[in-house]
Amino acid sequence: PKDVESIYLDESGIINHAKEGTTIIDMTTSSPALAERIYNEAKTKNINSLDAPVSGGDVGAKNATLTIMVGGDEEVFNQVEDIFNVIGQNVVYQGKSGNGQHTKLANQIAIAAGMLGVAEAIIYAEEAGLNIDKVFSSIEHGAAGSWSLSNLGPRMVKGDYAPGFYVKHFIKDMRIAIEESEKRDLYMPGLLKAKEVYDALSEAGFEDNGTQSVIQLLKDHIKKG
Repeated sequence: PKDVESIYLDESGIINHAKEGTTIIDMTTSSPALAERIYNEAKTKNINSLDAPVSGGDVGAKNATLTIMVGGDEEVFNQVEDIFNVIGQNVVYQGKSGNGQHTKLANQIAIAAGMLGVAEAIIYAEEAGLNIDKVFSSIEHGAAGSWSLSNLGPRMVKGDYAPGFYVKHFIKDMRIAIEESEKRDLYMPGLLKAKEVYDALSEAGFEDNGTQSVIQLLKDHIKKG
């Protein structure tokens, strides 16, 4: 968020130098309150602003199948929707400024504890002597199915920890989600536990690895008891 704030709102930033009628689109995962601030500052300069964070990881970016969650004025969204469709397959207008970021935080909350579940399921299946490919064939099409299971599960099995999405960035997202939850007096045990585990993963030297590397930490923890 500090980088986003600087890029848009500093004296040398975009809002102070863009032409009237320009539409600015922030596709990072950032603070909803900051999205609203950028929107309001942009309005004073007759500039349009949308917050449009994405989900889908490196696979979605490469294949132009990203999910894009957009907040801001609907008429502005309608004007640029074709641009979103070039890189996204699931583009949804979420309402007023900041709502794109709120939706992305809900997305990250859903992923957080789910990542631990995917890793634990793989560890259990391997320890039970199961054929992990057959396990995936069964459970990814049932109630346990998820993007994380189908796309990151195989990477976990191979020990492929290359970053599609960095551990350090996931921690940043969870921190923002926790801050926003606390503002609303919400207790999120799954999110808090996931943040605790990923903090430990970062401290173990994995911050520049992909989020799927959490399986390595869990393997060590589970086997130690």
